Amino acid sequence: MLKKLFTYTLLFCSLLLCTSCFEILEEINLNKDGTGRITVTANLSKSKSKLASVMLLDSVNGYKVPSKDDINLAIKNAIDHLGKTEGISNIEKSVDFDNYIFSISCDFKSVENVNSIFKELITKQNKREKTNFNTTNFSYNNTNHQFKRHFRYDGSVKKTFNSLKQEDKKVFNDASYTTIYRFKSPVKSVSNSASKISPNKKAVFLRVAAMSLISGEKTVENTIQLINN
Repeated sequence: MLKKLFTYTLLFCSLLLCTSCFEILEEINLNKDGTGRITVTANLSKSKSKLASVMLLDSVNGYKVPSKDDINLAIKNAIDHLGKTEGISNIEKSVDFDNYIFSISCDFKSVENVNSIFKELITKQNKREKTNFNTTNFSYNNTNHQFKRHFRYDGSVKKTFNSLKQEDKKVFNDASYTTIYRFKSPVKSVSNSASKISPNKKAVFLRVAAMSLISGEKTVENTIQLINN
């Protein structure tokens, strides 16, 4: 069902491979009843001058450079398919070609609705690439007020990275993956020592260098215990 969403992901991979500085941002605002909103953003603004030039080309290092029309169409198709996903609503997009910042956000009735999107996307990717990838998902226990960001490292990711050309490897040198989770209740504890709790105790921030994720040295896995109030 998410074939077009996968295409959308590939388009941005093509853009990411044209720059060595980008950030993927994953944000979740979670309500006490388990409903919430998720936003995923690809921020390439630090390389916007280079990308403006790259977008004028057909390909770079053997990778096809997507046009603005390609990206806009892929985003539209992704939103159309998300609209057909159970428990997903209020889908919005943000497309900024001046700063090269792209995001899609939606409301969910349960984090399981978000899991279904990730699982289908990963399944499509596995079938296409015929290899294994990191699998990620979320869980929230409404009884003990515990939110979990699951992450399972797959060693084949590092092998795939090592098989890349040296020029392509440089893409990930200054890249990062950031997660921000906001809650209605104060945070009591977090399991990931690299994460930070906001001063008001209602948000958790974690930024991990892409190379650390690829090598398996660090993880975005986190168990966040909330205070029931």
